[in-house]
Amino acid sequence: MITSEFDEQLTRWRHHLHRNPETGFNEKKTSDYIATILGAMGLQVHRGIGGTGVVASLTHGDGKGVIGLRSDMDALAITETAEGRPHQSQTPGCMHACGHDGHMTMLLGAARLLLERRDFNGTVRLIFQPAEEHGRGAIAMMKDGLFERFPVDEIYGVHNMPGMPAGQIAMRSGGIMASEDNFVIRITGRGGHAARPHMAIDPLLIGAQIVVALQSIVSRSVDPGQSAVLSCTEFTTDGLRNALPSHVTIKGDTRSYTPEIQALLERRMREICTGICAAHGAACEVEYTHEFAPTVNWPDCVEVALQAATAVVGKEHVEAEVAPMMVSEDFGAFLKVVPGAFVFLGNGDGNSAGAVPLHNAGYDFNDSVLSVGARYFAEIARVRLPQ
Repeated sequence: MITSEFDEQLTRWRHHLHRNPETGFNEKKTSDYIATILGAMGLQVHRGIGGTGVVASLTHGDGKGVIGLRSDMDALAITETAEGRPHQSQTPGCMHACGHDGHMTMLLGAARLLLERRDFNGTVRLIFQPAEEHGRGAIAMMKDGLFERFPVDEIYGVHNMPGMPAGQIAMRSGGIMASEDNFVIRITGRGGHAARPHMAIDPLLIGAQIVVALQSIVSRSVDPGQSAVLSCTEFTTDGLRNALPSHVTIKGDTRSYTPEIQALLERRMREICTGICAAHGAACEVEYTHEFAPTVNWPDCVEVALQAATAVVGKEHVEAEVAPMMVSEDFGAFLKVVPGAFVFLGNGDGNSAGAVPLHNAGYDFNDSVLSVGARYFAEIARVRLPQ
């Protein structure tokens, strides 16, 4: 049974983690804190997996099944703006603006519940992953032998979601979050005096045409039945007020769900950039990199997640067919090699504090849903590893 003491413990853990954020692959103090708590519970803790990752295993009974429960660990390079918040970040220019402090706390809470209840038969791996925001942490852990050293049959993860009612759990079979590809477009023209543009090759003008033309890719090259987003997010030049630039750099990202759409977006981007630059006599270089795989839930594991969520919050607070989102999560890399499911946990909606968007300088994880997440993780073990 969940008690107020349990809720208070979760809040203390979460507030400590929030006050002491660290960015991807720098989570040294964070992993120390996690390992200390797990060690105090009597678990054997393995450190340094994929850099700063932590894994602990909990076995009860003689069951052969093994499931993984995963939390991300890293914070963002954002300055928190929350005067009066007692647990505000103490690290300048860094904060838990995505709620990974809450995710870690939920997994620690699940460990405590599993140890107290012992209502499962098998092995549970508690996986604390670094560098999710980079899209590199899951791959780093796997390259470091995560699933060879700590094999699992299935893996489950959770992310809080502002804009969704607090405590609601949402999921879907198949694609739930998109891939993310990054691009950098470098245009080289010929700088010149702003009063004599005919003697220059203006890469700023060319870049502006490219930004507009790129918006035609999703609307005119992608099947309307498919999902895709292309966003230009940075535009920089080496020009001055009275000097046309010689160089322009455009950066941004794309989101999609299939390798075919990823390839289409890249191909059309290169064609448009090369063609417009050639028409103006400028040179062009396009760098296109794959950062996040899409997060594609395994149907059988979604059924497990649905059963666990319903047991914890009731059928009326579970959304079994939530619309897919174009955000990205490197949990998708795990799901390419191990069956599993990823769900959203409502952080608050409307005008509530929990509705402040992710990656916002005023964001904070909603402490009232910590026990919901902990109980959900623990229930996954009970459902998937029955006695």
